Amino acid sequence: MMHINWKKTLIVTLDIVLAVYLGLAMTSFNKPDENAKLCTKVSIIIADENTNGFLSAKEIKKILEKKKLYPLEKHMQSINPRDIEEVLKTSSFVNTVQCYKTQNGHVCINVTQRLPVVRIMSVKGDDYYLDDEGGIMPNSKYTSDLIIATGYITKDFARHYLASLTDVLMSNEFWKNQIVQINILPDLGVELVPRVGEHIIFIGYLPQTKDEGMRKQLITDYLTKKLERLDKFYRYGLSAAGWNKYHYISVEFDNQIICKKTVKTMPAYTPPAVKTEEKKDSTAVSTEKKDSIKQDNNKKSV
Repeated sequence: MMHINWKKTLIVTLDIVLAVYLGLAMTSFNKPDENAKLCTKVSIIIADENTNGFLSAKEIKKILEKKKLYPLEKHMQSINPRDIEEVLKTSSFVNTVQCYKTQNGHVCINVTQRLPVVRIMSVKGDDYYLDDEGGIMPNSKYTSDLIIATGYITKDFARHYLASLTDVLMSNEFWKNQIVQINILPDLGVELVPRVGEHIIFIGYLPQTKDEGMRKQLITDYLTKKLERLDKFYRYGLSAAGWNKYHYISVEFDNQIICKKTVKTMPAYTPPAVKTEEKKDSTAVSTEKKDSIKQDNNKKSV
């Protein structure tokens, strides 16, 4: 007959019960009864909200309300962070989004947005933005702080060439503030319109290649060289000659800068206006003389 060690069995049973209790307790602590809890606060944090971005917390709220997913005052268990993320990712201005729930009934939404760096307005009527990664964004809003690119711009040229050109300008604080417009000519020559000075800058033609990695480096090197020479000309040439002396400055060639002087037209000659007051005075004198002659004649007749 097998002898049962009741003492050992009791200890093992108590250990199992204790382990189950602790497991349930930890589960209850980590996942409180969400059915009984409502969302009391929604925190929406948007990176770079104060820069050239288009998104705001109000707009994020509006997007979620339209899809009936705004979590405030909803049961925590019914809130699905993944659904919120998927809806916000459909926005043309959202780059990344992360949503999560906290133990105290809060829902946190962290968003990074696509930042526009240049507005494209081509001769064909296209009107859109390029973001800081070369992606195309629809023009649903306007910000005056951006460089405007005009002329003969296809979307392919914008993504593969204009994006790199803009990156170089935006990476330099001086050129970022000085250049307000890029104009692409029919032969793809590039003109820059500065904020200060009544002149146009022609920088030539961007290097072209099918190799994407090499293309960006070639454009960066090309522009860096052109802008360094232009910077020296600004410092030692225009600063002495005057900012409005030239109307066209070309840095296309490596060993020279070609400038076209501004031609000032002479104003048309305008004859001096006739002074009416002097005419009246002359007439008055003539009248006085006639009166004087009449008086003399009267005296003689007497």
